[in-house]
Amino acid sequence: MPSDDTPFLRHLRHCNTAIVPGARAPFSLGGMPAGWVAPELAEALKQRGLGSRTQGFSLPNPADLESLGEDLAQDGLYRSHHELFDVMPDIDQPVLGQIDRGALPLFGLIGIGVHLNGLVQKADGLYLWTGRRAANKRLDPGKLDHLVAGGVPAGHTPWDALLKEAAEEASIPQDLARQAQQVGRIVYALDRPEGLRRDCLYCYDLFLPESFTPIAADGEVESFHLMPLGEVYTLVRDTDAFKFNVNLVLIDLFLRNGLIDPHSAEGRQLRDGLNHGLSAASPGHKAALGPVNA
Repeated sequence: MPSDDTPFLRHLRHCNTAIVPGARAPFSLGGMPAGWVAPELAEALKQRGLGSRTQGFSLPNPADLESLGEDLAQDGLYRSHHELFDVMPDIDQPVLGQIDRGALPLFGLIGIGVHLNGLVQKADGLYLWTGRRAANKRLDPGKLDHLVAGGVPAGHTPWDALLKEAAEEASIPQDLARQAQQVGRIVYALDRPEGLRRDCLYCYDLFLPESFTPIAADGEVESFHLMPLGEVYTLVRDTDAFKFNVNLVLIDLFLRNGLIDPHSAEGRQLRDGLNHGLSAASPGHKAALGPVNA
């Protein structure tokens, strides 16, 4: 850990470990730079005539991306989630194609997600609903998580996905879920065992009545717990109890609620890191994608 890290900045560094190109080769989709191909994927793409590690890889017709992803799953290069995600060259740019969400990290393509802070205002302060991830989850089993969080499937907006996940993960009635307010957007890029994660998370706050109790409807959460926000602050500061990217959304919450002074040097550094990422591979970073010679 760099010596200048604060207890909170370490979480941002943990989520921004990606260095590009590194061992990866650039990937373009429909002539537009879009991602970075993992070394274990390079030979399979070369055999399909899509380029080389030295020259980069290119898929001229974005409509072919879905079938390419299916072929790679059948070849055992990744485990399909059987859920398509939209693929765009960068955030705030038009969708070019679709691919199974499990293939996104292999290509270093951007993934869009939503996270909801389920908040309860009590007489003694602010509380946050947390969930414990089921032990059979592929990613970070048993870690603490948000009340509602998930990816944005193909054809959905972040708002659509939020309402869908709110019902599926916590049994939040739609009229209550619709009171959620978007409060920000976080980006990061990190190396994970599954590949290069280049994620953009849309963050929401929802104030829930004290009478509300979430019920897990899809089996992805083992249990829910209502915790004082100060206790959540301590866990994020001192431990790695939460799923890796949940820490970033909570740091954003702490900044907005004054638990971390947003005007301090640390607060400004954290805010900039959340908004723009610390890795040059972060979505929206001006240096994230260069020209592709394929």
